[in-house]
Amino acid sequence: MDWTHYRFRTLWELPAPPAAVYAALERPEDYPLWWPQVREVTRIDDRTGRLRIRSLLPYDLVFTARQTRRDPEAGVLEAAMTGDIEGRARWTVTAGGPGTRARYDQEVDVTKPLLRRLAVPGRPLFRANHTLMMRAGRRGLREHLEAV
Repeated sequence: MDWTHYRFRTLWELPAPPAAVYAALERPEDYPLWWPQVREVTRIDDRTGRLRIRSLLPYDLVFTARQTRRDPEAGVLEAAMTGDIEGRARWTVTAGGPGTRARYDQEVDVTKPLLRRLAVPGRPLFRANHTLMMRAGRRGLREHLEAV
């Protein structure tokens, strides 16, 4: 088992139309407005940005995300990531119940040296840290969409 390899899947049920959720998710430069753990997003060009994230644990992850797919009709946003994490992420936005289901799939390898050294003992904490970040993101997006 590669202890520095992670796969995550998160589902967000949101009481907003799919188009509104997709519109918010396709603007990563606005994530810091509603997602507390996304500390900074710097646009490089129309498809690429540099992100700095930090959740509960005392470390930042800095990476470049490059959009590889943007398909509003299918509700799909995909990005390749390089930096402290290497891999891919995908949002899939669909109608669900009275609102929207946003599914987040991420598969990454950690390249940050400290996190690689702590891979075995830290793995449960790193996974919990990700879970807390995603919960806060869902809560923040929900509030953001209600305010719009």
